[in-house]
Parts: sequence; structure tokens; C-alpha cells
Amino acid sequence: MARSGTIAAGGRSKAPSAVRVDWVDYAKGICIVMVVMMHSVLGVELAAGQTGFMHVAVAFAKPFRMPDFFLISGLFLSLVIDRDWRTYLDRKVVHFAYFYVVWVTIQFGFKAPAFAAETSWREVGLLYLESFIEPFGTLWFIYLLPIFFVVTKLTRKIPPLAIWLVAAALETARVTTGWTVIDEFCARFVYFYSGYLFAPYVFALSDRARKHPAFAFAALATWVLVNAGLVTFGASEWKIVSLALGFAGACAIITMGTLLARAQWLNFLRFCGEHSIVIYLAFFLPMAATRTLLLRTGVIADIGTVSLVVTVLGVLGALAIWQAALRLNASFLFERPDAFWIAPKKAGAVLQAAE
Repeated sequence: MARSGTIAAGGRSKAPSAVRVDWVDYAKGICIVMVVMMHSVLGVELAAGQTGFMHVAVAFAKPFRMPDFFLISGLFLSLVIDRDWRTYLDRKVVHFAYFYVVWVTIQFGFKAPAFAAETSWREVGLLYLESFIEPFGTLWFIYLLPIFFVVTKLTRKIPPLAIWLVAAALETARVTTGWTVIDEFCARFVYFYSGYLFAPYVFALSDRARKHPAFAFAALATWVLVNAGLVTFGASEWKIVSLALGFAGACAIITMGTLLARAQWLNFLRFCGEHSIVIYLAFFLPMAATRTLLLRTGVIADIGTVSLVVTVLGVLGALAIWQAALRLNASFLFERPDAFWIAPKKAGAVLQAAE
């Protein structure tokens, strides 16, 4: 491991040791901001009945926003996939399941009165129970990750190329059942598995970008033009093209993260990446509150500006909630209590998994 946090692509399925890697945090920071931006912008536009300038940014990011997040989530899996099942399930299933249960309950608590006003409290109770089968609201990502981890471990004796081809075919098939877990599994597993399978090449790409920044900038500029053009003309939704754009965008974000890490610019993005799941869990509350306040008061007339403010406060508000929870003895919101570990607890374990 170099001090810069990168490695050469050595083994076929090896990733660097489980320490923080600078460009990974930058890339995750970019991803989580794009996720908050998407929910913020679309929510504001839906409530206002009109679109603003931020809609363009959301459309541009759509081909690669979640593919990159899932690809990065699989990067370090080779370090832990051979652990015993008890430890593996504790780190990769129970870990996320705990936070899903906590935060789906919190989200549901805020939305339950509105649901009850439209139907009945009995229906609200049934809807809450259904959220453990059909992921609720913004939380589908951490619902799906444990499934990816388990499937990858269960199939590790199957030829990797065969699994990758099936996963790519599922993405191309555009499976639409109406069930989030099935549909998103088919659409996203190829990116997660690619992060696991091609980790050495991903780190090699980062190394090349760090060593040849001028070439990396040129490649990024080309990607921006191609991605924007395909999105503008609607071709980004075509089969095969969407798969290619997902991987191209993931490579672009990795390159961008590497260049930012090399220059030590925008360290706030790195901080967001280090706490990406904290932001993912908590951003819904400041986002919804800010959106409601701005639209009802009309203090900002431009919808694009409203969307931008809601995005920024969604990120900052989530971090503020995290800090408040730690100071008010409510750390269970972001740190798994001892009672919910089924394997020996690792030292200093918190919500963020560096593995």
C-alpha cells in the first residue's frame, strides 16, 4: 500500500488492506451527494409541479449514480469473503439489517400520520410490516446490499465469468416485476459483482489517473460530452448502452475522486464519503423539512435554487443529526449496540465499514 492510498493491480481478486483509501472516500462522497441531490430535486419538482436548472444535473448523473455506488461497495469484498459465515453475516447482513430496522421505523414514524389520514391506522400497520419485504422510501440501498453480499459468497465456487455474464444479462433484460428487491437486484448486481471481481483493475485505473493527471482530465472531458449527449438524445436508456454508461460513469467518478485526492481539493467530499451511510440514513428529514419550508413560504422563487438549497441542507442536516445523536447519548442511531452483534465485536466498530 502506497502512502497515497493506492496500489498496483497485483492479484486477480485482491484489494488493498482494510484502511481508508483517499480516492474511495472522495468517490463515495460524490456518489452520496448525487443521491441526496436526486431525491431533493425530484421531490421539490414534484411538489412544485415544475422543473428547474438542477434537473439537468440529475438527468446527467442518472446513468452512473447508483452503478458507481454499488461498484465501490464491492471493491473490498475479497478481503472478507472467505471469513466464517457467522462473522460474515454479522458484518455484512446483521450490520445493515440493524440500521434498516431502526431507520425504517423512524421514517415511518414521520410519515404514518399522513398515511393514516388517507387510509386508516390498520393500513398503516400493515404497510409498516410490508416495509420488511418491500424496502421503504430511500432505504432500499442498505436493504439490497446484504443480499448482494450473501449471493456473492454463496456463488464464489461458480466460475466468475459465468456469474458476471448472467448479471450483465439481467441488467440488460430490464426486469420489471414491481418488487424493488427483484428489480433492483437485476439492475444493479452486475456493478457490485464487478467491483468485487475487477478490484485490481479499478485500483490500477486510479493509479494511472494519479500518475497521468493530464490524460485523466482529457478522458473525463470526453466522458462528460459523450454521457451528456447520450442523455440528451435519450440513448442512455437503451439496452447495452445503459450498461456501458454505468461502467463508464463509475470509471469517471473513480478518476475524479483520484484527481481530487491527488490535489487534496474539496475535502468536504472526502468527509461525506467517510460518512456516506450516515448521510444516506438521515438526509430524508432535513431534506423534507427544508423543502416544505421553502415551498410554503415562497422565500425563494426559483425552483432550481430551491432544489440546490434543499440538497445542501439535506447533506449538512444529516451530518448535524449524527453529531447531535452522539452528543445526546443516542449513538444507537448510527452505531450498532453490543446486544446486536452475533460475532466478536471489532475494535472501534461504527456504522462506516472500511472493509
